[in-house]
Amino acid sequence: MSKRDYYETLGVSRTASDEDIKKAYRRQAKELHPDRNKDKPETAEQFKAVNEAYDVLRDSQKRAAYDQFGHAAFSDMGGAAGFRGGRGGGPDIGAAFSDLFDDLFGDFVGRRSGAARGRGSDLRLNLTIDLETAFSGKNVTVTAPGAVSCEACSGTGSAGGARPVACPTCSGSGKVRTQQGFFEIERTCPTCRGRGSIIKNPCSVCGGAGQVRKNRTQSVQIPAGIEDGQRIRLTGEGEPGVQGGPAGDLYIFIEIAPHELFKRDGADLVCEVPVPFATAALGGSVEVPTLDGGRTRVAIPAGSQSGKQLRLRGKGMPVLRSTRVGDLYLEVVVETPQNLSSQQQRLLEQFVEAGSESQSPAAQDFKSKAEQFWSKASQES
Repeated sequence: MSKRDYYETLGVSRTASDEDIKKAYRRQAKELHPDRNKDKPETAEQFKAVNEAYDVLRDSQKRAAYDQFGHAAFSDMGGAAGFRGGRGGGPDIGAAFSDLFDDLFGDFVGRRSGAARGRGSDLRLNLTIDLETAFSGKNVTVTAPGAVSCEACSGTGSAGGARPVACPTCSGSGKVRTQQGFFEIERTCPTCRGRGSIIKNPCSVCGGAGQVRKNRTQSVQIPAGIEDGQRIRLTGEGEPGVQGGPAGDLYIFIEIAPHELFKRDGADLVCEVPVPFATAALGGSVEVPTLDGGRTRVAIPAGSQSGKQLRLRGKGMPVLRSTRVGDLYLEVVVETPQNLSSQQQRLLEQFVEAGSESQSPAAQDFKSKAEQFWSKASQES
């Protein structure tokens, strides 16, 4: 069975321009792509044929050979290996389909768009704040080192603010091709370094860079409830773009400094509260702070042990982008009295003598378990 004419496969005339061939390929590749025709398996061969035709007609040298010799130019005896860099076989679908990918996604990934190529770099800044700022939110001023757009040339890099001109070496494409026998090699243009444009008269202030080094102050709103490790993005506040391109972004990474009273656990706060031995045993109350600067008195139940937690609802951290507020947990730490006077020592001795084992259940439980452990160990030895 004879192979279908490549021009007919793409639906173009033999005098079609490169752009017409490319448009025809894009249109058919989209329609015949296997991902869009899962219920039509017959389109797979058609898709392959379209890619094969485009692989030849997109290349001026291959197209000239096809126009002269037809499909015979790419038979095993007709130099197919030469045109495919020694690989032989079928068409270079990857190279052909990359053009379609560039057209569909080029601006997003920055391959084809001149603006994307000239986008400035993003900047990162680490900012340490205290827990109070994370609690209430605050507008702070930060200093970001980096570059700013040159005012003398408006960021173009050209004297007088003139726009760059198309690179004469690559005609604005940013790439140059060199022929080595049957091989065609594409590389970044050495004159414009892939930008596609050059500056005829560089700005004397920035030397043609379009930007100068300078620290910038920036006002940043810290939202209430922000957590350690989260970041704030300031769009367009990064490095300025090359030759007037769009600026990058500034990312501020938040670090919350340790607090002397409170520890954060998500939206909740934990505060260790030392309680005198007598207050823990007899019960009483203590005054504690809250992160908003207030104070409150809480009751300590009689017989409280270290580790006991008392909960104050709604006294924790606000939740970012929410109306919910966490709680404050007060963790009791029973403090053993120190530097006792002789009288206090005698009173404690009397207290011990008058006491019973039932008053220290945890100690008695530990003692019982320890005795069982020693008994078992002696039996096994």
